[in-house]
Amino acid sequence: MLNLTEIKTGKRILWNEEPYVVVEYQHSFLGRGGAVMRTKLKNLLSGAIIDYTFQDKDKVDEAEVAKSKAQYLYHEGNEYSFMDMADYDQFTLDKETLGPLADYLVDGTEVTMLNWNGRPLNIELPIKMTFTVADAPPGLKGDTASGGDKVVTLETGMQLTTPLFIKTGDRVIVNTEKGTYVSRANDEK
Repeated sequence: MLNLTEIKTGKRILWNEEPYVVVEYQHSFLGRGGAVMRTKLKNLLSGAIIDYTFQDKDKVDEAEVAKSKAQYLYHEGNEYSFMDMADYDQFTLDKETLGPLADYLVDGTEVTMLNWNGRPLNIELPIKMTFTVADAPPGLKGDTASGGDKVVTLETGMQLTTPLFIKTGDRVIVNTEKGTYVSRANDEK
């Protein structure tokens, strides 16, 4: 059982017999009334986000979410297909469930699959991933009025702000948690 002080952003909890992840939280102390925690919770089954205020005496169970390896195969419309690497079963997740994670998926990408009671909930990506730049406008020498950055398009269609020296065909490392450029990849072959 988790008490009020153990509920943090990213913590997976079981509430109303369904798994949720804490998106935001804010502690408030009400003097004699005790402490409360205002939270935004995302339902891991439906994707719905709700606001809920926990009282200081409330306790919740931590959701037992299992992790396993999976591989991204392809997408058709809003459905993204994956294969469980342990038993080779295929499953799909929709774009709404994946959210911004869909922007990082390239055929063959290995991901961590999150399961609850044998049901695939979502995926987790590696923190840093390497992508090929599909389109980059030319960087003009001395063009630092805009901060020395430009927006390029990655092989997935995602737009990313990079330094001026990045060209079409370059491989770049991206932080998937923040959606930011990290560095140029040194592909040694």
